[in-house]
Amino acid sequence: MTSEDPVAENGTELVGRSAEIHRLSEVVRRMGTGRGAVLEITGDPGIGKTTLLGQLAQRAVAAGARVVRGHAVYGAAEPGQLISETLAALDRRRPAPADSGPAAEVRNVLENWAAGQGGVLLLDDVHLCDEQSARVIARLLRTPPAGPFVLALAHRPRQTGSLLLDVLERGVETGDVVRLAPPPLDPQAMATLLDRWRARAGSPFPGTAPGGDRSAGRWASWEPMDQGSYAEQLHAASGGNPRMLQILAAARWDPDEWPLSAGPDRDGLRRAAAPLVTEFTALSTAAAASAGAAAVLGDPFRPAEVAAISGLGVERTLGAFTELCAADLIRPVPWGGRYAFRHPVLGHVVLEHTAPSLLLKAHRAALDLLTARRARAVQRARHAEYLVGSGSVPALHGLIEGAAEATAQTPATAARWLGLALEHLPTGTEISPTRAVLVLDCCRALTAVGHLREARSLAHDLLRHRSDLPDDLAVRTYAVCGEVERLLGRYQEADAVVHAGLALLPRPLPVPLPGPAAELITTHGRVQMFRDTYGRARELVREAAEAASGADPMAPYLRALAAFGDTQLGLVPEAAQEVTECARLVDSLPDATAASMPEVLAMLGCSELFHERFHDAYRHLERGLEATAGASRRYLRVNQLVALCHLDQLTGRLDRLGRRAREAELLARMIGADEGAGIALTLSAVGLLWTRPCRDTGRLIDIAEQGLALASAVRGLRAQVTAGLLAYVQFYGGHPADCLRTLTEAGGPHLRGLLRPWQPSLLALASTAALRCGDVDAARGWAAEAEATAGQLCLPLQQQHARRAQAELCAAEGDHDRAARLFHGAAESFRRAGAPVEHALTLVAGAGSAQATGGTNQAVEWLDSAAKAARACGARRILEEVARTRAQLPTARPVVAGSAVTPPDMGTGPTAALLSRREREIAELAVTGQSTKEIAQQLFLSARTVETHLGNIYRKLGIRSRTALLHALAGLRRRSA
Repeated sequence: MTSEDPVAENGTELVGRSAEIHRLSEVVRRMGTGRGAVLEITGDPGIGKTTLLGQLAQRAVAAGARVVRGHAVYGAAEPGQLISETLAALDRRRPAPADSGPAAEVRNVLENWAAGQGGVLLLDDVHLCDEQSARVIARLLRTPPAGPFVLALAHRPRQTGSLLLDVLERGVETGDVVRLAPPPLDPQAMATLLDRWRARAGSPFPGTAPGGDRSAGRWASWEPMDQGSYAEQLHAASGGNPRMLQILAAARWDPDEWPLSAGPDRDGLRRAAAPLVTEFTALSTAAAASAGAAAVLGDPFRPAEVAAISGLGVERTLGAFTELCAADLIRPVPWGGRYAFRHPVLGHVVLEHTAPSLLLKAHRAALDLLTARRARAVQRARHAEYLVGSGSVPALHGLIEGAAEATAQTPATAARWLGLALEHLPTGTEISPTRAVLVLDCCRALTAVGHLREARSLAHDLLRHRSDLPDDLAVRTYAVCGEVERLLGRYQEADAVVHAGLALLPRPLPVPLPGPAAELITTHGRVQMFRDTYGRARELVREAAEAASGADPMAPYLRALAAFGDTQLGLVPEAAQEVTECARLVDSLPDATAASMPEVLAMLGCSELFHERFHDAYRHLERGLEATAGASRRYLRVNQLVALCHLDQLTGRLDRLGRRAREAELLARMIGADEGAGIALTLSAVGLLWTRPCRDTGRLIDIAEQGLALASAVRGLRAQVTAGLLAYVQFYGGHPADCLRTLTEAGGPHLRGLLRPWQPSLLALASTAALRCGDVDAARGWAAEAEATAGQLCLPLQQQHARRAQAELCAAEGDHDRAARLFHGAAESFRRAGAPVEHALTLVAGAGSAQATGGTNQAVEWLDSAAKAARACGARRILEEVARTRAQLPTARPVVAGSAVTPPDMGTGPTAALLSRREREIAELAVTGQSTKEIAQQLFLSARTVETHLGNIYRKLGIRSRTALLHALAGLRRRSA
């Protein structure tokens, strides 16, 4: 159909299509100068070809040109229909259907129509046009109408005839045809597009079910790219195709169920997929039946399998496949003689438009076929799900086997299948062992995907039937229930449940340790660790680690837990060897085995973080993070992201810290883990503290305080860590009194209630905060405790925090000589450890002492080094502090504190010409009576280097002693005056 288009679309500029829009604008500009163009827009269905034509029309009308549209349709009623309708839209007589006449006549008509103000002919879906229309278009492409005329056509290259493809390709090669091939949207453009759709339709996102649906929260709180891995997964599922993205969004796409389901909103899917349905309505009966059978099988599928399910036979099925490929609904897979839908969404659309009776029959045939071929349990369970309600015993067994196989990668699907199996198991007055095992497996699957309250309800319901359970199942039930209570932050309930289970264990523990016992003891250790009472579980965990056989799959869990627990207790020297051995054990595992135990990788990585083995911590935590992508173990992914945020903070990777903190916060809120959301929110504030300007300080402190409020809902490990982070933000945000109050409220008068491995740095922070508040005595006490605690832990960087606090004290008391040495030593240690933020902060803090002992130039050198480190990691606030400190430095060198002799001014006059900068520095210090060793320590040089410089000074000035140096410099100064 065609129509004159006096008013173009009133839409906003396309998202992610700036390059294409620029080309369209250039075509319209050329038309205004009297020149024409041929424009080809090509790409897959749904990529945005029609929308680009609309954008061209909008710009052409705005420029005063005339616009006509033509749209080819499948199965034209008569030859040359597209061309005839185009000319009719121009209000001209329809040309005779001669073989050679129409092209010339159409060209003349278009030239006359476009003359003067210009004209644009838009032809959409040209791949569907009839043969005669294609010949006319081909001739127009070879010899376009003269003048300000633009021919723009959109087509799908896989369905376009060879005649047009050949002409278009030659035109692109010669430069006569401008080709636009819009690529898939990138993740940022996709997120922006989703946000616009949501804003246009109001919140929540169109298709979102009101009230309580777990996926509704994703759309209700959408901000572009703030959903981290969820946005990336949605982008991957849509392939960056705008139409597929819209369909998935309307269906309320859930990554937990993809690709087995497009989303729970079937009505939304049907509405958004209406343009796709027209592609299927044009199919023959055989092709439609084959498409339905293929959708039941799922990608990829073979013709023989489709034939067996549809009942069409192989020959008719092959003919149907030919038709489906020509329509670009299915495409061959590169190997194995298999096929797949053009996009997985098409399969779900087909299923939605297939009669339920046909679906049931097809699923039964598919299950029989796959069972005979001994296909994977997950493949069979897809069909068993639709048949279990009919009382099929094989379908019930298929669901259970499929769930066992799916739990590791798609726990949400496993939970759904297990739930269906439990519904159709025979029921009685007692809980059978089979039902109990399925309930526990379902609880684990629900826990992995973050549906903690559902898992808790199932576990507690099973505990009500404790008398029906054998001891081993009872122990497993207590372990599962205790873990769910812990994840919900109900530590007291978790402790009570676990202790009820521990009473069933024999003591001493048997060797080798039974699996249920190992699981319960691991849960016990984790509960106590998050309660910050790991000491209560330490002996039992260590005994279990010894009792577990090396081949036992729980052995790595227990060893990693023992190492992490000892580290948390501050038994760092004792835990160091255990951490090393655990890392050696994990590194020796095959990738598939290590990926199956992300909890071990998380505990090991956190231990290495506290032991300041940053490289190893990154390696193990990121390896574990890969194993928790998607829907698997979301609660654990929050812990891994938080630990990686701490590493990013220490190593100055501030941009990455921000991205990980946002993902951790969103994920924690999604599963209802307030503690995790709180610590992630405060870590985000820490990263922004350095990357945002000082004027944002108030807002960042508010964010950090919100984080502590969330994390403190349950007193425990995360609340301690969050309090320390808030104090850090408050101190460097310029509120030392608030910093002290936060630390003492959370950790007590000696901060012993805070995380033991980081106590020295927090005590040092308290000392410096007390100094800023003017309480020197309190600062001295905090600094002494920091030094003593750091000595017990033997952690190098914690010792440097204590050293920096001592340096601050020395500087405040006027002992700049010692302060400068301490600042310099701490700064160098931070630099060597790869902690650029702390390195820069130490240099800025010590600049005053450097100036007092080494002169202004020495202080400037320190500030330059601090600025270089801050610039490398994007620490904007430190750069601002460097600029402020630099502005406060005196322009001339001061008198060294405590000098009995006033040194001559070495900055100007004949002396400046005779001596180098370093020689002038040494001469200034030498005439004050300082020894060679003292000068060397103050300037961080060796004594031999100072002696060498003094010899050069004596030679240049013609003297032999320090006494003569004083008189020589005084004489030079008098002559200069």
